[in-house]
Amino acid sequence: MEVIDLHCDALLKLWEGKGRLSFADSPKLDTNKERLKEGHVKVQCFAIFIEPEIKQEQKFQIVLEQIDYFYREVLDKNQDMKQIKDWSDFYKLKPGQIGAMLTLEGVDAIGNDLTKLSILYQLGVKAVGLTWNTANLAADGALEPRGGGLTLFGKEVVHLNNQHQVLTDVSHLSERGFWDVMELAHYPIASHSNSKALCNHPRNLTDEQAVAMFKRGGTVHVVYYPPFVKEDGNASIADLIKHIDRFCALGGAKHIGLGSDFDGINMFVGNLENAAKTQNLINELLKHYKEEQVIGFAYQNFLNRLPGRT
Repeated sequence: MEVIDLHCDALLKLWEGKGRLSFADSPKLDTNKERLKEGHVKVQCFAIFIEPEIKQEQKFQIVLEQIDYFYREVLDKNQDMKQIKDWSDFYKLKPGQIGAMLTLEGVDAIGNDLTKLSILYQLGVKAVGLTWNTANLAADGALEPRGGGLTLFGKEVVHLNNQHQVLTDVSHLSERGFWDVMELAHYPIASHSNSKALCNHPRNLTDEQAVAMFKRGGTVHVVYYPPFVKEDGNASIADLIKHIDRFCALGGAKHIGLGSDFDGINMFVGNLENAAKTQNLINELLKHYKEEQVIGFAYQNFLNRLPGRT
């Protein structure tokens, strides 16, 4: 069964590798092309992420360098990788092709310059998260003790996302910031978050947040990182499916997707250690849900709510 995965950090690894890693088959990449094909991942979203300790004046340059790796190492060297630059591109993928979509994990690198964000849209960024775990000029992250919401600048970012039909990603956002996004965003999404009711981690969503996402037409993509699945960090595929069960119980059966966080994690759910193992999750889901529902989780729920279709 084909899958759309809303989050991986392969670009960070490619950038750190300084050209020494082959996207086609490097064993250091959880989401290399070989593994994506084996796992029947039809579209992989590639996050641009800048480590917080990087000096501010260097951050946007590194964003551009990661995008350069995306174009040179992912696309140019692999003709069967096709960039998703327009929402209609999801429907233009041919058999054997894998879609590749750029996302931005936190707007730290743009400072307070919306022109830089506009440039990233032009380069193909289709989803924007306001923060990583800490605070920036747009909002507080999920681990920021202050727990503030969106700043005036953060609200401008959301409005610009709306104008450009770009998704606003609430994963990593503070709870107060989440509620601000719910009021403003036309296209909200949680690219890699689980249920806080099942695993009490600041990165997860409360039942109230999940219900709000569903009511706003957003999708919540469950993440495979064990500490977000189970508090002791010893997680199985069955434990991950419990999060899907929880979201379904809250009325979200048509709003659930997948967001692995591969290449950004160093712990793994058993039998789900890289993209090649993706069908292990699908096969377990088919034991619990009707095929039509699993197709929804795998890709259709996300496609049903693309900007322009809602």
